[in-house]
Amino acid sequence: MILRARQFEFVFPRPSLVMGVVNVTPDSFSDGGRFFDHQAAIAHALELVRQGADLIDVGGESTRPKAEPVSEAEELRRVIPVIEALASQIRQPISIDTLKPAVARAALAAGASIVNDVGANRADDAMWRLAAETGAGYVLMHMQGTPQTMQTNPVYGDVVREIGEFFTERLAKLAAAGVAREQVMLDVGIGFGKTLEHNLQLLAGLRSFTSLGRPLLLGVSRKSFVSKLLGAAGERLPATLACTVLAVEAGVQMFHTHDVGETVQALRMAEAILGQRR
Repeated sequence: MILRARQFEFVFPRPSLVMGVVNVTPDSFSDGGRFFDHQAAIAHALELVRQGADLIDVGGESTRPKAEPVSEAEELRRVIPVIEALASQIRQPISIDTLKPAVARAALAAGASIVNDVGANRADDAMWRLAAETGAGYVLMHMQGTPQTMQTNPVYGDVVREIGEFFTERLAKLAAAGVAREQVMLDVGIGFGKTLEHNLQLLAGLRSFTSLGRPLLLGVSRKSFVSKLLGAAGERLPATLACTVLAVEAGVQMFHTHDVGETVQALRMAEAILGQRR
């Protein structure tokens, strides 16, 4: 299996990829705006690369539940200087986390090579046509509703089956828009329109999505479902790493995380142990 994102190519099987998160926002659920300043965001991204990040994901609009949307101009102001600076300093692919095709286009022009589309449940095909035109990698993420509505009583009959059907349907739409299958990664969208029980069912059923033949990207880092299950209001890293290690065994190839160093260490140990079984 091959993943292509503009000039970058990853061939699987291979050691799991780690995508480090850089939130250029004042209201992130995970870091409270610590990297809202451009220079702080750039320095943080460089530190994540030093810790072993294979990719860097830059976002300028919070997608936490009930987050207020920001204007296109403000999102561009937040992310473009950071992407431009990183593109000249790192060799790792840069991903733009956005709902807006215009922001994605500007980010790709600034040096990004992947579009992390949390709005892949969209009705229009502008983002898909952009991916086809540019050859950018595309993260196809499942979300029920929007960031403003997604946690208002999400309901599924069978969450694993329904998200599998969503991926199949969206892969067909991407192909119709001209996006090559090798450009696409799949993300089940933990916490995006899911209850605690839905998240646990998805984590238990991750292996079923490997049949779609595309790399799986998992984002469990610091998600609130950990606190809902364990009652741990603060530290969520140990539980996140437990999910990460189990996901490797289930066939997930990429991990979206705020805690790069710890995640890399957990992954390499899990892979070393799993390698002894084969």
